Amino acid sequence: MVSPSIEVLNSIADGKKYITSEELKKHNSPNDLWISILGKVYNVTEWAKEHPGGDTPLVNLAGQDVTDAFIAFHPGTAWKHLDKLFTGYHLKDYQVSDVSRDYRKLASEFAKAGMFEKKGHGVIYSLCFVSLLLSACVYGVLYSGSFWLHMLSGAILGLAWMQIAYLGHDAGHYQMMATRGWNKFAGIFIGNCITGISIAWWKWTHNAHHIACNSLDYDPDLQHLPMLAVSSKLFNSLTSVFYGRQLTFDPLARFFVSYQHYLYYPIMCVARVNLYLQTILLLISKRKIPDRGLNILGTLIFWTWFPLLVSHLPNWPERVAFVLVSFCVTGIQHIQFTLNHFSADVYVGPPKGDNWFEKQTRGTIDIACSSWMDWFFGGLQFQLEHHLFPRLPRCHLRSISPICKELCKKYNLPYVSLSFYDANVTTLKTLRTAALQARDLTNPAPQNLAWEAFNTHG
Repeated sequence: MVSPSIEVLNSIADGKKYITSEELKKHNSPNDLWISILGKVYNVTEWAKEHPGGDTPLVNLAGQDVTDAFIAFHPGTAWKHLDKLFTGYHLKDYQVSDVSRDYRKLASEFAKAGMFEKKGHGVIYSLCFVSLLLSACVYGVLYSGSFWLHMLSGAILGLAWMQIAYLGHDAGHYQMMATRGWNKFAGIFIGNCITGISIAWWKWTHNAHHIACNSLDYDPDLQHLPMLAVSSKLFNSLTSVFYGRQLTFDPLARFFVSYQHYLYYPIMCVARVNLYLQTILLLISKRKIPDRGLNILGTLIFWTWFPLLVSHLPNWPERVAFVLVSFCVTGIQHIQFTLNHFSADVYVGPPKGDNWFEKQTRGTIDIACSSWMDWFFGGLQFQLEHHLFPRLPRCHLRSISPICKELCKKYNLPYVSLSFYDANVTTLKTLRTAALQARDLTNPAPQNLAWEAFNTHG
């Protein structure tokens, strides 16, 4: 460990011990991990191994003040656990920006209003809807001999998976059930057992995404080589800090990226295959995984009932078509997830704890829709609102949207909200720009760019 030396200042006036931000930055490794919250310095080196959100968020923000991130991800009950981690030092040059002060005030007001605990009846409605969809799918497969009804059943299964993913997302953020234990059970049951995608994998990647939103080397949600690249910066074969390996931009990657604006929708249709693969790779890895046994059991349950259901279809062409239809419908959700970030601002490097609000506004895009479509997007159309307040149940996101918009306006920060169609066009333009750069071509005239984006979308 690096011991505080010259920079350690002992205040005779108040009896507190101080270190500077520069001294704090020296404690930025997994084996020597300090953070600051509200100006108090904590040693979380050992705690990182037991942290419910995994060690990745702590390692990514090591050596910094992380007050805003801590407020975003933790309930009020978490504060009492900090005392045992306190080093005895305070941050000498601790400062709070105006935007952070307003953000913390909002979080406090939402907490006092009980909004983080008021989950509404959406979970019950969603569970009933999902049960109805799954029942209809099973009935269509088992009791109908019609090819078209079988394809409809596949589409219904895809829609059910979309809704289940939203519930799994809620459970992963502890929004779905009243206690952490029930949220864990819900995550494994609806995630691993029904969709085949491990809640452990989701939490591992999703927490890193929230902390390092749109960092090309820290955010796994932007690391899709060799198939996709949202920025020419990825052509430099960046090293993924998350995966601990190089994101190689080789001839194969260059080929795919050169045509990614054409391949985007086909890739989204089969993106689910990659999620299955990522789940399996994580569960068989040597990485420490919370509840590994339950995650493996839940995944095995999925790979028992799903192939069994498909096997009841009369022939292999129908079985393949059924699976493809279900994947294509679920692909709409994968498209939505990418629309929220692919065409937003990106950067290279670790996240900074002192610009939490700013980074979320620049790295997210909302999808504008009518309130009657909220069920379809699962609340994630309010992407900025969710990133700022990830523990807030989705039933409140629409109501806080004007507040967040006003705060962005106050500090001249972007608040981007596009229609689903416009978000698709903007994403295609982003992908096409990177594709042309990969081919070492100059950008065409703006009207041709819009025309090709339109044709690709159509």
